[in-house]
Amino acid sequence: MSNYVDRVYEHVVEKNPSQPEFHQAVKEVLDSLKPVFEKEPKFERNKILERITEPERVIMFRVPWVDDNGEIQINRGMRVQFNSAIGPYKGGLRFHPSVNLGIIKFLGFEQIFKNSLTGLSMGGGKGGSDFDPKGKTDNEVMRFCQSFMTELYRYIGGRMDVPAGDIGVGAREIGYLFGQWKKITQRFEPVLTGKSLEYGGSLIRPEATGYGSVYFALEMLKTRNEDIKGKTCLISGSGNVAQYTVEKILDLGGKPVTLSDSNGVIYDPDGITREKLAYVFELKNVRRGRIKEYAEEFGVEYVPNGEPWEYEAEIAFPSATQNEIDEKEAKKLVDNGCYVVSEGANMPSTLKAINIFLENKILFGPAKAANAGGVATSGLEMAQNFGFEFWDREAVDQRLHKIMINIHKMAYEASQEYGDPGNYVLGANIAGFKKVANAMILQGHW
Repeated sequence: MSNYVDRVYEHVVEKNPSQPEFHQAVKEVLDSLKPVFEKEPKFERNKILERITEPERVIMFRVPWVDDNGEIQINRGMRVQFNSAIGPYKGGLRFHPSVNLGIIKFLGFEQIFKNSLTGLSMGGGKGGSDFDPKGKTDNEVMRFCQSFMTELYRYIGGRMDVPAGDIGVGAREIGYLFGQWKKITQRFEPVLTGKSLEYGGSLIRPEATGYGSVYFALEMLKTRNEDIKGKTCLISGSGNVAQYTVEKILDLGGKPVTLSDSNGVIYDPDGITREKLAYVFELKNVRRGRIKEYAEEFGVEYVPNGEPWEYEAEIAFPSATQNEIDEKEAKKLVDNGCYVVSEGANMPSTLKAINIFLENKILFGPAKAANAGGVATSGLEMAQNFGFEFWDREAVDQRLHKIMINIHKMAYEASQEYGDPGNYVLGANIAGFKKVANAMILQGHW
């Protein structure tokens, strides 16, 4: 059956040239699924791989908007509706100059299995634009968002496709997008998640991805009768995911020592305390400054263009962007005593890096499992909206924690069933895939 998997992968590469991130995401999943096809030939008979690697729908559109100087600007928008076998499409919108179809397809493909693992009724989708909100005024961002939604609105809805935020899309952008959708449709429904609390957002949603990756690391450690207390932790990034990863590490008694951005990395050997974290929140979320200012404020090491993986620690939380850890960085982590890696970003480790982690028996939580807390809490936001309810902070956090425990359990049990206990790449891919694949078979050849 491995020939079937290899044949489908080659076909995907041939049909989707110049999309390396998508190829990487597909290969990582398909390689894990080889034992599934040997055990259950029904998936090959039903051409599940050919169907699941092809999006149900790809929407691309022009986004014209006017900047503060009165100049017309043109960006490209897109939405990939990948798979709706177990629920409406669900996945974020990314506004960043690097956005292209291959990146959005990789993210949407990953989302299928991530959403499946949450146990909630959500299919996989992703979208975004090559628009860069950095350096733009609020009015420019608003005009862009309104133009973007004027085209996208016809393809989304609370029971059809529910976008959320991602890189470059926070509460501000979600607010402008939702306002335009509501104006056009004259409806109020949970068509977007990551909303502000004033109009249907959920408590814990901003924290969820970071909290979830720490909860997943904790579950992996429990398999060795350990916890996070007293352990030194490396965190990349300094945005939403990184900030709340630090917060939850502190809650559990760990010691976070690094943060980074596209310009460099800070290393604080005494640990990032709650007071220092409050400074990061203000620096990044209010002043939108650079992490170098943290080093200047607290007199710690700053390395321009540096990375967190140079330092000694037991746990690493890559929380910035895709492919930030390659083979070289993975070896450094292993050599520096790291034995737990929990991915907060989407696909932050290359395939070669993942192989190094697995060869060295690192407790490795792949993104589709470890960072599923964000989309899980988006699902909880939808549930609250549909039920016209508002849950308190403790209730949402408890549900999130329970979901992450269940994701770990499913991934670990699948890894056991297929002969490689503790291989969470194998376990998460198989557990996420089988639920979606069986649903596709039950629904016929659509």
